[in-house]
Amino acid sequence: QLQLVESGGGLVQPGGSLRLSCAASGFTLDYYAIGWFRQAPGKEREGVSCISSRGGSTNYADSVKGRFTISRDIGKNTLYLTMNDLKPEDTAVYYCAADGKRFLRAMCVMTPGEYDNWGQGTQVTVSS
Repeated sequence: QLQLVESGGGLVQPGGSLRLSCAASGFTLDYYAIGWFRQAPGKEREGVSCISSRGGSTNYADSVKGRFTISRDIGKNTLYLTMNDLKPEDTAVYYCAADGKRFLRAMCVMTPGEYDNWGQGTQVTVSS
């Protein structure tokens, strides 16, 4: 059974950093597109970053370019999101999600509806 478990969220001051982790089980992360999404209170879920199968390509939301980095540890079957220079508007529940329908997809998109397997989310709060 495919499972995604996020961790690493917390409370951080503006300008600070966090690294989120998403441990995958039941499938090989390297073979599928996988991404990070977030949802703030009262707002729709939005794409933050994604990475294609084999790590061939990545995408980032304009709001996080230059501050966030998506990466993977294939040996640990784990996805990461390193977040630097955090801002109050980054406050949200962060989810990882995998597109389990498309094997070896050479691209990734940041549309939540394209992903069919979701973790439970981890809260990130940026506040002084």
